[in-house]
Amino acid sequence: MPDLFAQSEAANLEQVQPLAARMRPTKLSEFVGQQHFLGEGKLLWRLLRARRLGSVIFYGPPGTGKTTLARLLAQETDSRFRQLSAVTSGVKELREILEDARHEVAAGGRPTLLMIDEIHRFNRAQQDALLPDVEEGVVILVGLTTSNPFFAVNDALVSRSRVFEFQPLSNDDIKTLVRRALADKSRGLGQHSATIDDHALNFLAEVSDGDARRALGALEVAVLSSEPSGAMLSRSEAEREHAHAPRGHATPTVARVAGVERQRAPSAPVNALHLTRELIADAVQRKAIRYDPSGDDHYDAASALIKSIRGSDPDAGIYWLARMLEGGEDVRFLTRRLVILASEDIGNADPHALPLAVAAMQASEFVGLPECQLTLAQAVTYLACAPKSNSATIAIGEARHDIREGRLLPVPRHLQDSHYPGAKRLGHGEGYEYAHDAPGGIAAQDYLGVEREYYRPTDRGFEQELAQRLERIRAALRGEK
Repeated sequence: MPDLFAQSEAANLEQVQPLAARMRPTKLSEFVGQQHFLGEGKLLWRLLRARRLGSVIFYGPPGTGKTTLARLLAQETDSRFRQLSAVTSGVKELREILEDARHEVAAGGRPTLLMIDEIHRFNRAQQDALLPDVEEGVVILVGLTTSNPFFAVNDALVSRSRVFEFQPLSNDDIKTLVRRALADKSRGLGQHSATIDDHALNFLAEVSDGDARRALGALEVAVLSSEPSGAMLSRSEAEREHAHAPRGHATPTVARVAGVERQRAPSAPVNALHLTRELIADAVQRKAIRYDPSGDDHYDAASALIKSIRGSDPDAGIYWLARMLEGGEDVRFLTRRLVILASEDIGNADPHALPLAVAAMQASEFVGLPECQLTLAQAVTYLACAPKSNSATIAIGEARHDIREGRLLPVPRHLQDSHYPGAKRLGHGEGYEYAHDAPGGIAAQDYLGVEREYYRPTDRGFEQELAQRLERIRAALRGEK
């Protein structure tokens, strides 16, 4: 006999679930996105086809399908689905599930797929508790994390799992999910007879930043907050519209309820809701910036900023600077990176770059936010437009490599210190030529003991002049006229 109370409870729970939860795919063919590892012929697709899934770690930003795919994998592998949250669960709950999974395997039952949300929140002892059962295949572990597992998860656990990186959904993926939700009458918003124009759909896809949960949440707010208590037009309104219509023409009926345009064609329901860009923008409001100042976002954005400046793109540099500032990045970190870049990637091609970066660092420390954003913007745009050279970077790298490889050169005798007592009796400093006494201030003598050129100036910016000057200097050092 069916449990009517359980059925009623499940129905009530579904009613209060947000749209994103209700619209979760029920089979793998409905899953949208992550085709770089789930598409036909890709790794996860091949593992499922061969029934050799094993333990996996799903890593990526929120709203990209990690939880959904974990549930679908249990279905695809005919496994019992169990889940834990590393935020709210401890070793006790974990051991109970693992023990139950062992009994099930011993009895010849189905395997257990254990999904652990935010697995990086487990401490080392909790993660280590998983190792024996993961290695023996007692459970299929699906660990979910928004943090890079190669930093946040134990090496031993990572080495026993395949890591799949989830990418933000594309705009086309988001549009597919939105259209599906609007059309679905049982789980979605189909009963509201809502339509969305291309301009609004493009906007929603763009502002969602590849996050399906954010897109469907905004869509649900837009529809439900615009659903009037009485959408049907009054009989007098309809009669007035019909009276003013040209003879022989069917006239669509338009009503404005709470600022929402509702239009009825002869074959459309009177209360059809049309979602415009303005309505979607109002539902989205100002979205929170997804940025973890101590995690992957921090390192990826910093990398993008430096590479944009190195690549001489001031517009990209400004964008990544703004992204980091809006995310709450530490200003000191930003200025340190700019000072390093000024030497590493610009160097002598523009000798003004380093003092400007140092000045920006000092000014930002003195002024603080929000005003120092102007100083940082000035520094980023200047450094991006400056000529680039890494010749000095290469030079010090090659010299240190030689030293680490054991090429330790003795200081030539004529360069040794001759000022301490007894130094001259040992011959220290003998034969040294004072550079200021030589023609042009360059004495023809050996300063290294071997022939070696580390510094090779480029032909960009001020370094082009340095290259010409260095050619004359090296000729003079060799005693050439």
